Amino acid sequence: MLELNNVTVIFNEGTVNEKVALSHVNLHLEKGDFVTIIGSNGAGKSTLFQSISGAVELTEGQVILNGDDITSYPEYQRSRYIGRLFQDPLKGTAPSMTIEENLSLASQRGKHFSLALFSHKHKEQYREALKELDLGLEDRLETKVGTLSGGQRQALTLLMATYVTPQLLLLDEHTAALDPKTAQKVLEMSSHLIEEHNITTLMITHNMEDALKYGNKTMIMKDGQIIAMIEGEERKRMTVDELIHLYSSSTKEYNDRILLKQ
Repeated sequence: MLELNNVTVIFNEGTVNEKVALSHVNLHLEKGDFVTIIGSNGAGKSTLFQSISGAVELTEGQVILNGDDITSYPEYQRSRYIGRLFQDPLKGTAPSMTIEENLSLASQRGKHFSLALFSHKHKEQYREALKELDLGLEDRLETKVGTLSGGQRQALTLLMATYVTPQLLLLDEHTAALDPKTAQKVLEMSSHLIEEHNITTLMITHNMEDALKYGNKTMIMKDGQIIAMIEGEERKRMTVDELIHLYSSSTKEYNDRILLKQ
């Protein structure tokens, strides 16, 4: 479903500021795989997402999605197939537009925008979708998104990213900026939508408990490479303490941020 072949990204190549962000990364995911990703700052996690989404150009390698080589596709073209949530709740929505207008944009992924979707029929569809968030937003279609709380905006962004089911969903520490209660709610929403629509997903997290609780695979990154992929019975049996030990022994890192819930 998703294949990364020898993906390498080097910033400022050939200069004194040269930085190898990703080094010969190979990855193969099947349809419906949900992979949690852990790794220290600078391990290459966000660059991996940027490489997949088209935000950065590869120095070497290929990105293949559902059998199509999308390596040369610009970011806007890949967004037709790839949904993405960022750590900052302010990204992913248009603050000066209403909830209804934002959902209308999301419902037309890969199409030419049309005002035809501002209709009573589509309003009802938006209300039904918003009800699943259980945040009361279904009664606030005319509310400007910029007036919503961070948790409400992130939940709305999640709905927008999955309103038209993407082939791939990238969750880049999408609950890190939220308070613990709201973060847990958004994570549960994410898991529900991913399972309901069988969306192939990659999720970056610093929370070891969440890294084992969600998804079916856990990946560890270090120095721009994938150094471990934990799945199957090994993952089912693994405890948080065992994951921390594996992580710290692999990366030589052990800090409070890894242990604390987001």
